[in-house]
Amino acid sequence: MEASLQAALEALSDPIRRRIVRELAQVPDWSRPCGTFNELPVAKSTLSHHFSVLRNVGLLEQRDEGARRLNRLRKPEFDERFPGLLDLVLSEP
Repeated sequence: MEASLQAALEALSDPIRRRIVRELAQVPDWSRPCGTFNELPVAKSTLSHHFSVLRNVGLLEQRDEGARRLNRLRKPEFDERFPGLLDLVLSEP
């Protein structure tokens, strides 16, 4: 993971992205498809952009399984690079 602290902070500055991260932290890896985030108040194209931003800073990994794109929060890797940062996001009410 080569993301800078600035890039990580910018990725986590958006409330929709923080919500995606918090929701992924509550489920097992690879169990939450992108299509299940339809309760978020954004268009599908905007949601795709949010996933892309999270992938680009190393917070999220995705894999295709049939017609679904599954997600994994890369918490251990992110914690190693930015200790404590993700814990702050996850503890946000």
